[in-house]
Formats: sequence, C-alpha cells, structure tokens
Amino acid sequence: MCPRCEFDTIEKLADSPVAGVWEVLQCQRCLYTWRTTEPLRRTSREHYPEEFRMTQADIDNAPEVPSVPPLRTR
Repeated sequence: MCPRCEFDTIEKLADSPVAGVWEVLQCQRCLYTWRTTEPLRRTSREHYPEEFRMTQADIDNAPEVPSVPPLRTR
C-alpha cells in the first residue's frame, strides 16, 4: 500500500545491485516513489506524516507540474 495516498497498486521500479538488499517502489496513483530501506515515516502509511498524505481529491485538484526545460548548450 502507498504510504502517501493509501492506493494498493504498487510497481517495482528497480532492485538493488546486490540482490535482495532493497527495491524501489512507485505508487501508480500518486507516483510517490520510495526505497524499501527508508525509515517507516517514508514507507508505512501508519507512520507517514499526516500533513503530507494525499487523497484522490488532492491528486485530482493538484496543479500541473511544469516540464523540465531542455539543458542549455554552451
């Protein structure tokens, strides 16, 4: 379950170079991403700070994030 929005569809994005040490996971609703070795305040809904939790309404009403501009050439 996502610590930030409580959604249950989580995708594994990466594994540690040393097998079984950690995984990088991402929520498929709010896109929150975390490594499984992070502290509970980053990996557990119960311990995730309430002021940073999100609902579906929060996600639906979030402002659009601007794209990253291309790098400048020298």
